[in-house]
Order: sequence, then structure tokens, then C-alpha cells
Amino acid sequence: MVVVMEERATEAQIENVVKRLVEMGMDVHRSSGATRTVLGVVGAQKVDPQLVAILDGVHEVLRITEPYKLASRTFKPEGSVVVVGDVRIGGDEVIVMAGPCSAESEPQVHAANLKALFELFESGKINPHVTELDGLDRYAEALDVLNGRRSQGKVVIRVAAGEG
Repeated sequence: MVVVMEERATEAQIENVVKRLVEMGMDVHRSSGATRTVLGVVGAQKVDPQLVAILDGVHEVLRITEPYKLASRTFKPEGSVVVVGDVRIGGDEVIVMAGPCSAESEPQVHAANLKALFELFESGKINPHVTELDGLDRYAEALDVLNGRRSQGKVVIRVAAGEG
């Protein structure tokens, strides 16, 4: 990584950046020009450039290597194909994927989640722990238990036919 210091960075600011980088396990090579100082940073450790960019006197931080080099075209020039079920992702066909952010409303997502949970419950794959089982007349108390975070499981309100 290359750390470019501000034009008017003080010697104390530069030394502080060097000190912090060394503390992070990096080797620092300093090059001072007429108006700027540039720090070449190398090492086996990964350093988040944003942690360096916020230090006093730093103008910018540049990566020399790509952060995802094993997934880059430089490392593997040919295309990758991932097969999920009977769908090939990354091949010659265009695959359209959508998630809850782009295609479904929040109620639709909740309904799908509840349906999946209900199916797991019906099949016996999950068994929820019930802390309390109350009638509608104890609704306020049950709400207090939930709001006070005194429940170790689900608080169930049973509504009999004709109630509510």
C-alpha cells in the first residue's frame, strides 16, 4: 500500500503514521519529495486502508494489490461457473436473481418466513420453548414480560373463539 501524506504534513504527523504502521506489523519505506512525503508499506499483515486514512496528515491511501486477487481476472482469466441445483451461474445465459430488497415487500418476506417456520414446526424439526401461556385477559402482563425481557421463550396469548 502507498500512503500519500498531505503537502503540509508535519514531521510529527509523518512519524506518527510510520509508528502506527510499524505497530501493525508493517515495514515502512519513506520517500520525501519537494512537496509531499510518500510512505511505501509492505508486510504479511492485512491493514485496513481506512484505519490509516483517518490518521492526521494523511492525504490518501492507495492499494497496490487487489483486495480480492484470487477472484480477479488477473489470477484466473477464464470465467467461473457455479452450479446451484440445476441453474448454472456465470455461464453463457443471463441469470436474474432478486432478493427481498428488490422484488418483495416486507410483508411478503415475513409471510414467506412464517410459512417456512410453520412447515418446520409441523414436520417436528423445530420445537419452540414456551415460557407462558396466557389468555387474552392477561395480555397486559404478557406484554410486560416481553418488554422487561424476562422471557426465556415465546409468550403465547390464547384467544378463544368469540374473544377479541
